[in-house]
Amino acid sequence: MTVAVRGGDAIDPYAQLKESIYLGDLQPGEHLVETSLAQTFRVSRTPIRQALTRLEQDGLVLRTASGLVVRDRTPGEVLDIYEVRILLEAQCGRTAAERRTNNDIIALHQAHRRYVNATDLDARGRVGANRNFHSIVWQSTHQLALIDLLQRVEVQLGRFPLTTLSYEGRWEETVEQHAELVAAIEARDGDRAAEVAGRHFSEARDIRLKLWENED
Repeated sequence: MTVAVRGGDAIDPYAQLKESIYLGDLQPGEHLVETSLAQTFRVSRTPIRQALTRLEQDGLVLRTASGLVVRDRTPGEVLDIYEVRILLEAQCGRTAAERRTNNDIIALHQAHRRYVNATDLDARGRVGANRNFHSIVWQSTHQLALIDLLQRVEVQLGRFPLTTLSYEGRWEETVEQHAELVAAIEARDGDRAAEVAGRHFSEARDIRLKLWENED
């Protein structure tokens, strides 16, 4: 079992285990044992038990006869979850274009610059920059219900750990698409923002399926 433990004043086993599942450090079917994780994180078993309970509620781990394991996934599940996300992200782009403030535009440009500058980072750094960018887009909608739904869908996609950013040429495409999305939101062009966001995640869905097929 491989878990990347980041140091700091407050260790959050839930957040770090979830990230390890997102990035594929913890593979589907891998067992999660309280005692081993407590030793890894150098904490008592109580916060580990709480973290595993939350991960189970998120649908990221599954309780079996032999204990908790990282939940496996199927291509059908990938399609189902992505179809929902594509619709939500398109609506998010449209709503952000309609409701964004000047401060939102500043934040979007900053997030995009951080994303572009993440070119030389490892997979973990790139994924973090990508999540940060899309989180800023979500916040620009100023629509709490939509943001909540997007966060829930993102958690579900965490069950499929391969990042599409590892696919050849995808990083460069996402840099261009993020720039297009920021420009559309800044121009208050809701139709354009919805089209770019929908296309962006439709392509991500197709790439993720290809990556899944290549695993076999």
